[in-house]
Amino acid sequence: MIINAIHWNIDPVMFNIGSFGLRYYSLGFLIAFVLGYYIIYRMFKHEGVNLKYLDSLIVYIFLAVLIGARLGHCLFYEPDYFCTSEHWVEIFWPFHNGHFTGFQGLASHGAAIGIITAMWLYWKRYKLNAWWFFDRLVIVVALGGAFIRLGNLFNSEIYGVETTLPWGFVFERNGETVPKHPTQLYESFSYLIIFAVSLWYYIRKKGQFKTGTIFGWWLVALFGVRLLIEFVKNDQVDFEAGMALNMGQLLSIPFIVGGLVIAWLAAKEKFPQGAFPWGEVTEKTKKK
Repeated sequence: MIINAIHWNIDPVMFNIGSFGLRYYSLGFLIAFVLGYYIIYRMFKHEGVNLKYLDSLIVYIFLAVLIGARLGHCLFYEPDYFCTSEHWVEIFWPFHNGHFTGFQGLASHGAAIGIITAMWLYWKRYKLNAWWFFDRLVIVVALGGAFIRLGNLFNSEIYGVETTLPWGFVFERNGETVPKHPTQLYESFSYLIIFAVSLWYYIRKKGQFKTGTIFGWWLVALFGVRLLIEFVKNDQVDFEAGMALNMGQLLSIPFIVGGLVIAWLAAKEKFPQGAFPWGEVTEKTKKK
């Protein structure tokens, strides 16, 4: 028996009600959503933005995260399985053999693409400055990412390669017998730090800073962390074997580059300032 390691054998399901089982992963997603809503609510209230825009905005973001993350996993990591006439329906069907399983497989890169798409749609309808909102949204997204990665830990999934470090985890539910890097915790702690630093900057500036600043550097920090941690993470799918950079790293690079560009443009004040730089959309303006 390996003593110098943490033996992990936690049931990912907290409790069952019939065929429905509440997973720690799902609970983490819910907590992240509730806390995120509260923080964004306080930001809107502090900066005097009408709260009527918040509820519809949250619906856009919630659907964007769920749909984007699920499509990202299915299209980026398992296209050979899901892009077939037999299995395509499983993309958004959370049941297997009559039991509720939740959506097994979500990709953060897909969620990011989904959020960007949702904000474009929201901007088209309400003219809310997407760059202004991204600066605030990404703060709570980092917090959400920390909870999601803790959920991955309870699911005994997405962990790293073998390690001799004293904090290595033996994921016994998966039949592992040697310690592995708990990359879920690496990412979770990193995302908490990014959340804390971003929120500290927002509070220190009282919400008054060059638009795009937090968003740009957040992209660099979060996806930079993701790129580095992937070096000690197990391959998620078979086709990654032998790749110099795995799929997670390849998908992270464009976000890092994009973040640097956004941060540079923000420093040059190239983005519109304020929540409604083109004027707030009201029922009166809609009729014109």
